[in-house]
Amino acid sequence: MISITEGPIDVFKILMEVQDRSAGATTVFTGSIRDHNDKGTVSELYYEIYKEMAEEILAEIESEVTKRWHVKKFIAIHRIGNLKVSDISVVVAVSSEHRKEAFDACRYGIEGIKSRVPIWKKEISELGALWIDGVLIKRDCEESVRTKHV
Repeated sequence: MISITEGPIDVFKILMEVQDRSAGATTVFTGSIRDHNDKGTVSELYYEIYKEMAEEILAEIESEVTKRWHVKKFIAIHRIGNLKVSDISVVVAVSSEHRKEAFDACRYGIEGIKSRVPIWKKEISELGALWIDGVLIKRDCEESVRTKHV
């Protein structure tokens, strides 16, 4: 299951959904908004997304995970919009028979999201608002890049 949402992510609900009676292992990765970057304090983030392409790439990642590992269930959810410090922005959860598969598939899922899915973030801090580098989109001769803005 993959999803993009504007609302809060319920990690406990995801944990219940990813469980499987034949799974001996479950891994859950949560990414949350931290209160700082290398330049100072961060008060919130704003996530923007190219939704249609993001859903397509998330589905590709889900398919790759299920083909490469013997997972029982795979869940990846990313939040968009304004998020405050400590809010959860992304969750990847995997259940499988064995822990190695669960860990490897979960890591592959989050790394794929971070490197391939067209999601951009703007950090709001004491210094102002700054777009952070996002994913370069280059598919079927279509090219778009999010650049840094102040």
